[in-house]
Amino acid sequence: MSAMLFPGWDVRFLLLGLGATCMLQGCGSNGGDMAPDIIKGGEDIMSQKAHGTCVAAPKQPLRWNADYETADRISCFNRHYAEFAGSWESTGLPADIASQEPGSAITFYDVVTGKPLFVAPKGRSWEDFNQESQSHGWPSFRDEEVITDYVRVLPDGEAVSVDGTHLGHNLPDNKGNRKCMLLNAINALLSAAAGGDRSRAGRQQKKRT
Repeated sequence: MSAMLFPGWDVRFLLLGLGATCMLQGCGSNGGDMAPDIIKGGEDIMSQKAHGTCVAAPKQPLRWNADYETADRISCFNRHYAEFAGSWESTGLPADIASQEPGSAITFYDVVTGKPLFVAPKGRSWEDFNQESQSHGWPSFRDEEVITDYVRVLPDGEAVSVDGTHLGHNLPDNKGNRKCMLLNAINALLSAAAGGDRSRAGRQQKKRT
């Protein structure tokens, strides 16, 4: 992949793709075909908008001490590349997970719009969520953890927000659909969400975000 294809992009960002095995393999039509009908979407969602494919630039500050420049590029000016596998483990998310009480959950918000995208864990423990995310290299969500109002999966398996934020890919395994997500795309602060999180999922998780 030549940097000339992406004028102005830092070569370091292009190298993020080298560690993106789960994003670049197995992302064919299977991920799109197997997605629940309620979250299937069309390519038009990712049309060019005010800020790349996004409606605006990501909000600041970001949650878990994430890097803003990476979040901006990978969410709004990218369809295929990923963060380094395991990079989420060097952010503040693992500590947040470790502080959670049994039965609690974290809501993950669109880095651009602040809309809630995922609530995890559901139907499993924090240990299960953490082990699966560590094993695959990126935060991984199951169907019941998806907030279907705001997440879409395109025919090629790309997972996006309804507003055009690139989130990652749906990579089904023997347990079913697995949304392999970019932490930099789902790390908006609750306070950055427009008007706060008024979703039912958000209300249920107010105590542990």
